[in-house]
Amino acid sequence: MSYKIFVVNPGSTSTKVELFEDEVSIKKANVFHDSTVLMNFPTINDQLDYRMETVKNWLKENDVDLTGVDAIVGRGGSCYPLIGGTYAVDDRMINDIRNYVGGIYHSSMLGVQMAKALQNEFGGKLFAVDPIMVDEYQDVARLTGVKGIYRISATHALNLKATARAHSKVMGKKYEDLNMIVCHIDGGITISAHQKGRMIDANDGSGGDGPFSPTRMGSMAITDFEKFLFDKPKDEVIKLTTSRGGLSSYFGTSNADTIHEMIDNGDKKAKLVWDAMIYQITKCIGAMAVVLHGKVDAIVLTGGLMRFKDVYDGINEACSWIAPVSSYPGELEHEAMRDGALRVLRGEEEALVYTGKPVFEGFDF
Repeated sequence: MSYKIFVVNPGSTSTKVELFEDEVSIKKANVFHDSTVLMNFPTINDQLDYRMETVKNWLKENDVDLTGVDAIVGRGGSCYPLIGGTYAVDDRMINDIRNYVGGIYHSSMLGVQMAKALQNEFGGKLFAVDPIMVDEYQDVARLTGVKGIYRISATHALNLKATARAHSKVMGKKYEDLNMIVCHIDGGITISAHQKGRMIDANDGSGGDGPFSPTRMGSMAITDFEKFLFDKPKDEVIKLTTSRGGLSSYFGTSNADTIHEMIDNGDKKAKLVWDAMIYQITKCIGAMAVVLHGKVDAIVLTGGLMRFKDVYDGINEACSWIAPVSSYPGELEHEAMRDGALRVLRGEEEALVYTGKPVFEGFDF
């Protein structure tokens, strides 16, 4: 029996969509949303009807008929923290994501809302796979040095776990049987430790932790923050953490192709900053090797910056003594959403139920 699956993955100025029949891609697109139109909406949630109109226009213009679709999968947004897996989307999950109860205000909050709107019209089961709030941390990874403040898991979980599963198949083994360090390296950078199918630790890239990236300033000593940033407006600091830090701070652009062209043309500053970013990535990989007690079966690299050979070469040179290093440029988000739905539809696993409660609510001390 074959299954028809449609995935919906909203980004800041576009919505990626793809129709699959089993593992085969039938039709896909990156449906553009005019940023000048998006600016007229007070909130991301207010963009829903406009985005749905553009997606439906794409369906019509490309003769994509979703009648009889078996499943519609929406990108999972900021719900309460949960374990990884495929979730049956219900009203509670939709409402929590709409209200970004997990604390991350991001275009992914529209994924399940758009999927629900399509389900209302075409039917099928409704799923979300590895939402951005996947939290499988071990307890020792949760504490900070201040009582009552805990580290949160806010990562590129969908792509991290998808790439880990893909590489496990290449190794001829199951994800649940391996220890891996998996790195998403793009506008944001996440370095994560996976132990037998669970992501037990990672840097909080969205919160400014870890390596600097094309858009984020990364970790900084509190004394440096007090000296240079303490008197800055809150909005300016947030932008350094999320959009104007890292390469953008040095060059006024986060366009990696532009910066790498500078390196190719002999720009010493560009080379030093780029190499420093790679250096910080390798330091974080080393930390995750310690998290796994040195028992690492593979180091797996994914994300847009892996299209640059020197990123792979720099990491491989510094880290291959830990474990073999493999690269999967780009991302496997749609494949992950598809595969999560297929596993449930084929009866290989049960769809998880969203409880509406975080998997971790603090320690009783």
